[in-house]
Amino acid sequence: QVQLVESGGGSVQSGGSLRLSCTASGYSLSNNYIAWFHQAPGKEREGVAAMYTLSRGTFYADSVKDRFTISRDGARNTVYLQMNNLKPEDTGMYFCAASEGSQVARRLGERDYTYWGQGTQVTVSS
Repeated sequence: QVQLVESGGGSVQSGGSLRLSCTASGYSLSNNYIAWFHQAPGKEREGVAAMYTLSRGTFYADSVKDRFTISRDGARNTVYLQMNNLKPEDTGMYFCAASEGSQVARRLGERDYTYWGQGTQVTVSS
């Protein structure tokens, strides 16, 4: 059974940093895509960062480029999202997701990901 468990959310002031973790069980993060999605209150979920785990190639939404970094620890089967210079608009739930296979049509597309974590809340105050 595949499980993705996120942690690391919390409350910070604008300009602060948080690091989210996503640990996978029953699933090897070795040749697939894994991504982080953000759902702001009252809005649809949108992809913010993705990684192709075989090459460690990374992809970011324009809204988080140069502020967020996705990385992977193969030994821990864990993916991280380092979030710096946080803004109030970054507030919301953050979900990690993993693809079924090694190819996706849209790296930040919600429909391309099969496995999802339960999410972790991030609140950024101004």
